[in-house]
This record gives sequence, C-alpha cells and structure tokens, in this order.
Amino acid sequence: MKATLLCIFTICTALSFGQTIDINLMSSGFEDPTEITNAGDTRLFVTEKGGKIKILSQDGIVDDIPFLDIGNIISSGGERGLLGLAFHPDYDTNGFFYVNYTNTSGNTVIARYSVDENDADIADPNSGSILMTIDQPFSNHNGGCIRFGPDGYLYISVGDGGSGGDPDGNGQNINTLLGSLLRIDVDGEAPYSIPADNPFLATEGADEIWAYGLRNAWKFSFDKETDDIWIADVGQNAVEEINMAESEEAGLNYGWRCFEGSTEFNMADCDENDPYVFPIAEYTHSDTGGCSITGGYVYRGDTYPELEGKYIFADYCNHQIGYLDSNENIVFSNAFPGEFFTTFGEDVNGELYIAGSGTTSVYRIVDASASTAKNSVASFSIYPNPADDVVTIQSGNSLQAATANIYDISGKLLLSKQFASGAGTNTINTNALPAGLYIVDVTDTNGAQYSYKLSVR
Repeated sequence: MKATLLCIFTICTALSFGQTIDINLMSSGFEDPTEITNAGDTRLFVTEKGGKIKILSQDGIVDDIPFLDIGNIISSGGERGLLGLAFHPDYDTNGFFYVNYTNTSGNTVIARYSVDENDADIADPNSGSILMTIDQPFSNHNGGCIRFGPDGYLYISVGDGGSGGDPDGNGQNINTLLGSLLRIDVDGEAPYSIPADNPFLATEGADEIWAYGLRNAWKFSFDKETDDIWIADVGQNAVEEINMAESEEAGLNYGWRCFEGSTEFNMADCDENDPYVFPIAEYTHSDTGGCSITGGYVYRGDTYPELEGKYIFADYCNHQIGYLDSNENIVFSNAFPGEFFTTFGEDVNGELYIAGSGTTSVYRIVDASASTAKNSVASFSIYPNPADDVVTIQSGNSLQAATANIYDISGKLLLSKQFASGAGTNTINTNALPAGLYIVDVTDTNGAQYSYKLSVR
C-alpha cells in the first residue's frame, strides 16, 4: 500500500477558507506570463509563453526592450512555449542563465544563454547553447519549471508526456526522463554532467532522474531557509497534490499513475508494497472547484510576519490563492474573479509575486490582515515594499489618495503628505527613515482610511 515518508495523515487534510492572502497590482500588459524570478538583484524577470523575457522594476516599470526574445525558435500555445527561467548561482560573474522551452517540433529544450557583455538589461541572442532535448509524444504535460537548488545543481520538471492518464506509463518508468524531476550539473563536462549522488547513476534508470512518479509538476521551489523542495503536481481529473521533501532525499517515487494524490488511479503494473510517497497535502476538484494547481513558494520575506514559513500556491480554475497552515491544512483565500493564476515569483528579499493569463498582470502577494481596510487592487498599492528611498502610493479603480501619514510601531507620527487633487499616483520620500517596520495610513478623497505595513531597508 502507499506509504509516506513525510506525512501520514494527508488524506485527512482539512480545507478552510479565509481572506488572509490578498494581491496588490504591480504592473500590467504581459502576455501569458509563465515565470517570475530574480537574478540576485532588485529586478524581476517575467517570461511570456510566446518567447519573451521582460525586466520589471520594483516600481512597476517594464523595460521597453525585452531581455531576450526567442519566439522564432519555439512552439507556443496550449501548454507549449517558453516555460522556465533560472539564473546561474554565479550569474554576477559568469552571466549565464537557463531557459526551458518547447521547440518548433514540440519537444522540450533546456538551453543556456549569456547576458550581453555591455548591457546588463539585454541578453546575447546568439549565445544560446542547447544542453538537453527531450522528445514529447503529446503537446501537453511539458512540466517546464527549472530551478537551481541549494547544492548548485539545476533541477528540471518534466511532465509524463501528455495525453491523459499517462497511456505510456512514463510516470513509473525510470528509464525515461518523462514524468520526473531531473538534476544535472551544468558546471561539469559539456553540455552537462551527472552529480555523483544522483540515485540512478550506478544502477538501472536514467542518470538524470532525481525523483519520479510525477504527472505534470507545474512549479517547484526550494525553501530559502530549510532547503526543502516543494513540488505542486497537477492531477488528472480529481485531485491536486503538494509534495515536500528534504533536499537530500533522492529517488522518491510520488506515485503517478498508480495514484492520483493519495487515491488509487491505475494500479496495473503497480506493486502496492513499493514505497510510494504521499503528498503532504491535497485537495479535490469537487470540494474546491479547482482543476490545476500552480505551485509557489514558502514565504521568507520580512514584510508579513504572519505568512512566515507558509507554503503559498494557487489554482487556475477556482481563482484562489492558498497556503498550508502549521498543521498542513489548506487555507484558501476568497476568489479573484477573472484571474487565472499561472505562476508565482520570489524576489531577492523573499517577497512573493503572482501572475496569470486573465488580466495579464503581475501582483504582489500581501497579507490582508496587515491592513485595517481591504488591502487590494480595489484600494491602493504601495510599492516598493520593502522601500529604500521612495515609496509610491497608487490608487486603484476610482479611488484617489488625499493624505498619507507614516507612523512608527509605537504610533508616533513621523511623516505626513497631502496629495494634489486628482492624482492617482503619489510618492513619499522615505530616505530619512531608519530601517524598520512602519504603518502607513492613507485617507482617500471620500474620507475612508486604509492602513498598511511598510518595511524600510
């Protein structure tokens, strides 16, 4: 029977609903965003399914010229396209970054590119070097996420090959790269080498495999504090699952297609005594209205203490953001109608972002309990947060800010600014404030007050 190395009581995972998680608009105008990441500095890099990588600053400005555009060498549409981006741990010195895309034949490609020698905001489009090509029998379930782990190796999620129900049994076949999480050394022999502790290096099985039994892991991430790996695996038609393992646990079998989550799916050729691994949490389509999980991150930022250590994710169909509480129970936010969440992002400070294919926008993840009024795109956005020298207050919908007061945590008024009538975007100079946590009270033109936590670096 299916045993767990992580959580015995996953079947009993409880679902609750609340409005702890909220979103603040950061920037709009993206087309099918598939990844948000950083290169070790304050910039965010947003990939679009069609092949572009765009640079987004912390004040919400998108560079006019894409960092890279490989639209001419990819196939895009459905689950194909430019799907993943990861910067080398030594990017500052070597300028290398890696992309995961489907080529014009529909097959998965992992390739390395370099930044332009003379412009840090532009990549060299002629520097592409293919490390790996994986044949894809169908157009869906391409996985696509790539991340450098705490060990410096590149991890790659690869779907089971597509169609439905894993007709070729790839999830349980350790001799194919499909249905797996791969781990390679990009600093070894060209085009890559195999880490010495990969589980199938000295035995039967593909040398690149780190874990297997995955259907279509749509985003995985490493906890910045513990190094644990979190994998969100999209279900067939009933169960969405969240897996977690310590970073050194090799060769884990997450069960697909024998199991969908912790439920038996197709036990043909499956041995019930094999050590399949339960998800740490799961939810059903029937209970939540969900259909496809989008994996996120464990929050390790400084702005929202109540989110510290919580794994945050979303579902494409129910338009909700969820997190795991301290008991591994799933807590969902209220729905964000029209938002089809496709990716999360983490900045250099551990703050989180989310984007989707609904309004093609990038949002900041915020803790709604940190404000006395609903802190959402319907009120005001405050950015960057954490701030350095200047903080911007942007009005949402028809609201307009009249005044803003900044207090220290003892309630002492430190700064006050009255804004010009009709101004939708306003700035406050914060360079005189010592690093720390503050409260910003915003009063709109109708007299309504909104209160936010602001971190100053």
